[in-house]
Amino acid sequence: MKIYDISQEVFSCQVYPDDPMPEKKMLKSMGEGEVYNLTAFHMCAHNGTHIDAPFHFIQDGKTVDEISLEAFVGMSYVAEHRGIVTGDDAVQIVEKAKRQDPQAAKRILIKGDAEVSLEAAKVFASSDLLLLGNESQTIGPENAPMAVHLVLLGANVILLEGIRLSQVPEGVHLLNAAPLNLSGADGSPCRAVLIDFEK
Repeated sequence: MKIYDISQEVFSCQVYPDDPMPEKKMLKSMGEGEVYNLTAFHMCAHNGTHIDAPFHFIQDGKTVDEISLEAFVGMSYVAEHRGIVTGDDAVQIVEKAKRQDPQAAKRILIKGDAEVSLEAAKVFASSDLLLLGNESQTIGPENAPMAVHLVLLGANVILLEGIRLSQVPEGVHLLNAAPLNLSGADGSPCRAVLIDFEK
């Protein structure tokens, strides 16, 4: 079995422009004579590797705690792509994933410096996906992410953003990207991993 950690380290992670950086504070330190170490931290729900719930862009959309864990845990398909993902690219990715494993085609992770176009978002939204992941801090264009988010989150496609796939080969892998159980939240950090049982 091989486990790929596809998460960013939290305190050195990338953040979306104008979002606050995670902050760590040592409340107790054995180095300063305390009997134990105790750490507190403060961060945005969308720092580093995180999920977007529909409530992120849709006022009456599902919050993190209302999403079934099935979206985050199950077979997934890693597809490599560079540049803008067009509608035709999205069709090819979905079809290739379905040929490999119909269950994996419900959770697609895009490897590489890729940006999901509005046309691609519409394809993914109509393809029975539970989750769509990418390496960028936002699934669509950084300067105008709203339209892509509305299409995908409006179809209850959960977004997994800020993952790291450079060491992961294309193909089918078991995904576990369960978020923290944050009641009423629009997003959550997660420790995302991919597992290959045959390695």
